[in-house]
Amino acid sequence: MSKDLRVAVGSVNPVKVLAVKQALELLNIKADILSCSVRTSVGPQPIGLKKTMQGAIERGCYAQNVCNSDWGIGIEAGLIDFPGTISGYMDFQICVIVDKEKRITIGVSMGFEFPTKVIGGVLKGVYREIEEGMEVLSGIRQIGEKMGAIGFLSKGTISRLDITRESVISALIPRVNRSIYGELKKVDEVMKLLY
Repeated sequence: MSKDLRVAVGSVNPVKVLAVKQALELLNIKADILSCSVRTSVGPQPIGLKKTMQGAIERGCYAQNVCNSDWGIGIEAGLIDFPGTISGYMDFQICVIVDKEKRITIGVSMGFEFPTKVIGGVLKGVYREIEEGMEVLSGIRQIGEKMGAIGFLSKGTISRLDITRESVISALIPRVNRSIYGELKKVDEVMKLLY
């Protein structure tokens, strides 16, 4: 890419911003990175693939619009129904990249399962989001802005930064290989599929 892209991250969480920076650097994409605070319609803890995707799309669109950037990047973690798991759910980071033409690419991180005690607390309304339950379980305040629950649960072998960066790289793949991916879907097309 000839000039630096203007890339806006739909979050002020330092882990998400750093993950975007590292993903772009790994793929040799030069960019000026901005971040902005976003409130989504999906609440603090999206449950289900559609809600999690919706949150990521809203974050990406808002960041792109507000910052007038080339790309808006939305990253949302959510609990996805997953048969055969202990709790019935897996957690995935979903990344959506929205460009000025409102075309999107989507990426997903590796998934992992939270302890049933934490999932149950979220589903029963004891915790507003997973992070609250993980703070109680781990004793680590603001765990989501540090190693993340995955860091605690994997005994430090994988961090939240790792899986967030992975989701961003996954969403960048069609953009760095445009000639073999064809036409990108528009935001409106994808949002219709979510309802």
